[in-house]
Amino acid sequence: MEIEDVLGDTIGLFDDEVAKDDTIHYGPLILTTAPKEGKAITLLSDHLFSPSLFLAERIERGLVPISGKTVVELGAGCALPSLLSATLADPPSLVVVTDYPDHTILDNLQHNVQRNQVHFSPQAAVHCVGYEWGKDVRPLLALSSTGSFDVVILSDLLHFETSHDVLLSCLASLLARSCTSRTYVVAGKYTRAEVCRDFLVEGEKLGLVWEVDDDEDVWRGTLAVGGGGLDREQLGVRKGMCKSWVGRWSDDGLLQSSAPTAEFG
Repeated sequence: MEIEDVLGDTIGLFDDEVAKDDTIHYGPLILTTAPKEGKAITLLSDHLFSPSLFLAERIERGLVPISGKTVVELGAGCALPSLLSATLADPPSLVVVTDYPDHTILDNLQHNVQRNQVHFSPQAAVHCVGYEWGKDVRPLLALSSTGSFDVVILSDLLHFETSHDVLLSCLASLLARSCTSRTYVVAGKYTRAEVCRDFLVEGEKLGLVWEVDDDEDVWRGTLAVGGGGLDREQLGVRKGMCKSWVGRWSDDGLLQSSAPTAEFG
């Protein structure tokens, strides 16, 4: 899907709210999206899209089991879901937020981490890392004491359809080969159904099993949310514009090697 298609479909659904979301407040968090320049525009890091809100609400409600777990988010943007998890009373033990290693994108992501550090639980170690899909995953794995991650978050990444192969390779190398590990994949409904289906089918070939995780289009979160023209009604609408899956390893997938290669492709 072209970048203009994603933006056009989203802005058409939500008037012009997406264009005004440079600062987002969610509970104690104050987050900014990347400045509208260079790679931040190409990779959509200059916007907050609905899947991040969908995941944040589910994390707030305790519907994503992350207490004491190791979490990594790929293509994090402003990293709303993963950084929110670090503020919980029972947070993950490790949160790693990653995005493309571009100065503009990473500076904003690092500032989001630093600005909100005071709100992170002392039980949660939070790291910000530049990472390009398909490159060596070992620097990410080295941050986890177990050499893998219990939870991998993919928020609004499926529309990058030409990158499905490297994205899935990263996922396969990062997600712990455990019956309790999970990947949370959320796409906006502007991502074509066949694109989502292709990703899921390719994931199954790697040993993943998917469960649909859609929810009602009613906002159930209780933390205050603001910025981007968001009110409770808009939050419900944006939540309803998401498709969500939870992935786990099949029995065969658990037996496969997850040893990372230096570089994929």
